[in-house]
Amino acid sequence: MASVNNNDYPKNDYLKIGDVARKVGISPTVIRMWESLGLARPRRTASKYRLYTPDDVRLLKRASFLRKARGMNASAIVQMLKRDGLVEPARDGAVGAIGSRLRQLRIKKGASLATVAKAAGISVGFLSALERSQMSASVGTLRKLARYYKTNILDFYDTAEPTKHLVRPDARKILEAGRGVQMELLAWGNTVMEPHLFRIAPSAGSGESYTHVGEEFLFVLKGEMQIFLRDKEYRLKSGDSFYFESAVPHKWSNPGRIETWVLWVNTPPTF
Repeated sequence: MASVNNNDYPKNDYLKIGDVARKVGISPTVIRMWESLGLARPRRTASKYRLYTPDDVRLLKRASFLRKARGMNASAIVQMLKRDGLVEPARDGAVGAIGSRLRQLRIKKGASLATVAKAAGISVGFLSALERSQMSASVGTLRKLARYYKTNILDFYDTAEPTKHLVRPDARKILEAGRGVQMELLAWGNTVMEPHLFRIAPSAGSGESYTHVGEEFLFVLKGEMQIFLRDKEYRLKSGDSFYFESAVPHKWSNPGRIETWVLWVNTPPTF
């Protein structure tokens, strides 16, 4: 891991998020997501601007190294740094942006917590914790919430930026979908496909079965994957591809001992 020169930081001076992004070599979007996991604890100005210390940058550089050199997802990084005594993660690894987005959708619809919780098959307390970013939801639960709000999981990402032809790895939009599942959006905007890189930790998965409109293509880049279409089980290994209609109830998990990487494409973007 590259060291940070304290001479870069005048006494009592701090860095803004753009400066940190350049030093660490990751996008501000990734920094904000990692912040919600406890990988940085910036100060805030009266105008709510984030201010980062040299210690914040050191921790973010370590996290960036683990991501690039070892291919670890955010949840795995937090667990390792926690084990090393370098960080105390945010509660249950939730991503703050998801919680605020879910709350915005509920308020816009004029629905109560009880109404939405019943529609999604979860408790009021769990939904409240999701909206306050104290918990993270499985893919199955996120899909039910998306259906209730007549949208898709894509809408839980911050996709307000213009469409890009080229998306660098550090510019991907990332969504944590329950413990050990990370979805990295590979393209966005006016598209007819919704491509993701799924990173699935051992024993992690989608939770219960879910359905939606469209068709899906999977290509296992690394590791193993177990997928059920209704009650039929399929076991996929690195190099295997898989295609199915999204209307068929499906659920999936990683039965292996290493993190699984899956190139996952939905069309149209109804996931």
